[in-house]
Amino acid sequence: MRIREENCNMVLLAIVACFSVAIAGGATLLGFDDKPVRFADRTTAGVERSPSPDKRIIYVGDQPPVRMIGAPFVPNTNPRER
Repeated sequence: MRIREENCNMVLLAIVACFSVAIAGGATLLGFDDKPVRFADRTTAGVERSPSPDKRIIYVGDQPPVRMIGAPFVPNTNPRER
């Protein structure tokens, strides 16, 4: 029985997937991972924290402009015309 060339990649993928599931199942049954799974607490992710008193507040508009050196970048939309 020979595997056709069109199906060899799918057979290889199926074999790797079966081995991966077998290894993960074995690790689960043996209990190598003793720590419980905890999800991140995302309830405070949108809350803005007050800055610490020893840090200075930096406003983006107050920063000095950056000096550009050289010609500005212009994309070449028509490569046949230079």
